[in-house]
Amino acid sequence: MFAVIKTGGKQYKVEEGDVLKVEKIDAESVKENKVELEDLFGGKKVTAALISEGKGKKVEVFKFHSKKRYKRQLGHRQLFSEIKIEKIV
Repeated sequence: MFAVIKTGGKQYKVEEGDVLKVEKIDAESVKENKVELEDLFGGKKVTAALISEGKGKKVEVFKFHSKKRYKRQLGHRQLFSEIKIEKIV
């Protein structure tokens, strides 16, 4: 049995036992390291356990315009939450 969940503006097809890295889940929706999600199509309830949180790899952005003395460099590290799908009901 599978479900399609939406979190962080993205959709994921999940089954029981799957481990996903998703965009950081806010603290309001996490209760005792459990996250409740809802299936988009079947209306099923999906229960997931919060394994860890962290930052992803650094993405470097470099802008350059030749002959204009224009250079800009910045980096970004996306926050993520790692969850394990426990139950689909």
